[in-house]
Amino acid sequence: MSSNINILYHYTDFAALDGILSNSELRLNNILNMNDASEMILFMNGLCKAVSGMFRENGDQERAEWTERIFSEEKEQEFVYSAYAACFSRYRDDAAQWERYANRGHGVCIAFREDLLRKMAIEPLSLQTVFYQDEVGSHELVDNLYQLIDQNECPLKMTQKIRETLNHAWAASAAFKHPSFASENEVRLVVSPFEHGYFDVQPRYHITKERIKKYYPVNMRELCRIADTNLEDVIVELIIGPESTQSVPILQDYLTDLGYTAIAKQVTHSACPLRQRI
Repeated sequence: MSSNINILYHYTDFAALDGILSNSELRLNNILNMNDASEMILFMNGLCKAVSGMFRENGDQERAEWTERIFSEEKEQEFVYSAYAACFSRYRDDAAQWERYANRGHGVCIAFREDLLRKMAIEPLSLQTVFYQDEVGSHELVDNLYQLIDQNECPLKMTQKIRETLNHAWAASAAFKHPSFASENEVRLVVSPFEHGYFDVQPRYHITKERIKKYYPVNMRELCRIADTNLEDVIVELIIGPESTQSVPILQDYLTDLGYTAIAKQVTHSACPLRQRI
C-alpha cells in the first residue's frame, strides 16, 4: 500500500467492531446522542447571529427580526433535522480519542483507507471534514441566506429557496464542532435524511438501561460492492486499546475464522501511555 494513502481512524468498542466485521454493519448514530450534540445548535445560532447582524448593520431592522424569528422556529424543530454520523479521526493511537470514544481505552481503533471510504460515500451519504470555528460568520451559507432574505419582498415569507438553504444549514451543522475539539482532527460519514427527503435504510433502536438510541445501519458489504472493493482492502489495521485486556492471538483467531486473514496480520497494540485508573 502506498505511503501516500490517507488513513482515517474509528475509535470504538469491540461490540461495534463485531457489528462491522460479522454483520458488515456500520452504525450512523444520532448526533443529538453524541457528547458534542450542542454543536448543531451552536452552528445555527452563529449563522443566525451573522445574518441578522448584517441586516442590522445596514439598518434593516425588519429583516433582522424576521431572520431571528425563523431561526427560533427552526431550533424548536431540532430533532426533525437531526443528522446521523460515524466519526473518524486523522490521528492514530491518540489518547483523547481512546478516552472519549473507545470505552476509556478498553476498546479498539479501526483504520480505514480514506480514498475507499470516499468512493463508498454515495449520496445521501457524505464524508465530511469537520470544521472548528469560534465564529460561523465566514461560512458561505451566511452570504447565501442573506441574499435570499434580502431579495424577499415584504411582507416577508418563507420561500422554497430559503427552506432549502436552511436544510443545507442543518446538514452543514453536522460537521461543525466547537474549537475546543479541534485537536480531534475529525472526519464524519454523515447522512441527513431530511435534506434529501429519502434514505433507503430503515432506522433501528439500541436499548440500554438508561435510554433508547436511534441509529441507521449502513451495509458495508453493499457499499464495498458499489466501490468495487472489499473490507479487507478498506480496513488496513486494528489497534487494541491501551487499557484493553484483549489477547492479540485470540483477536487474530476471531478475524481468521471470519475470513479476514489479511486484517488478522495487521493487529497491533496501542503504545499510548494512558494513566491506569485506581
